[in-house]
Amino acid sequence: MSKVIGINGSPRADGNSAALLRSALEGAAVAGAETELVQLGSLNFSGCISCFACKLLGGPSFGRCAVKDELSPLLERILEADALLVSMPIYFGDVPGMVRNLFERLWFPALLYRRDGAIAYEKRVKVGLLYTMNVPNPRNYDQLIRTHKASFDYYLGETQTLCSADTHQFSDYSLYTGDLFNPEGKRQRRETQFPVDCAKAKELGAALVR
Repeated sequence: MSKVIGINGSPRADGNSAALLRSALEGAAVAGAETELVQLGSLNFSGCISCFACKLLGGPSFGRCAVKDELSPLLERILEADALLVSMPIYFGDVPGMVRNLFERLWFPALLYRRDGAIAYEKRVKVGLLYTMNVPNPRNYDQLIRTHKASFDYYLGETQTLCSADTHQFSDYSLYTGDLFNPEGKRQRRETQFPVDCAKAKELGAALVR
């Protein structure tokens, strides 16, 4: 049975990113996979500390991150899995810091600085990257998403991406500052477009397994 790990990279355990991820994991489960959901915000961990232990020839951590914290067991499970899903919001034009830390800890140990382009990871893991954002046009983040996809394609495995834009943020917009937004338009999009995005996420999850 295929194993799929889904990581919610939002500080909100039950927000838009989590809903998109659960749909993707549901699709993977329907396709026959064993699934696991991880709330990244519940783990205490750092980013890469540039110790280079993952590149020390003959070293005990060659090809693996040497930092030992609450992310370490998850990194090992990811490398043993068949597919990885990461769902994350975009804040200030980038992913949350904890997601960037996760990416660093996944990517850097694989990099061997070899002319032939070889990497340290022997097993290929399929990847699905799910993005949520408040802006109406996801094209604003094309370069960021292309960079993430290229990195995961190289270091881990074939990667697919999905964006859910113009997301609904507040249950009651009248309680918060933000007359920039149209609350009724946000509500309608939540009711009409977000279910479509979740259906696409479900299909992406199933496609990773198939």
